[in-house]
Amino acid sequence: MSTTVIDEIVEELRTLPEEMQRQVLSYARTLADGMARGVPGRALLRFFRTLSPEEAKKMEEEIETGCEKVDADEW
Repeated sequence: MSTTVIDEIVEELRTLPEEMQRQVLSYARTLADGMARGVPGRALLRFFRTLSPEEAKKMEEEIETGCEKVDADEW
């Protein structure tokens, strides 16, 4: 985030009553908690070889046919 955006947020917060400032703080914390976080690869090792080769192939095919298409009219 650029300093300009941070500065603008701070200026807006200064105009709000304290209770509303606390609401903004709570909302910002909620946003931060919802940010995607990665998982170490070691934590995924328990899933290693849980799919049969056939299941893995089927999953790969489904991903290729269903997930790699862009529908320009969808937007």
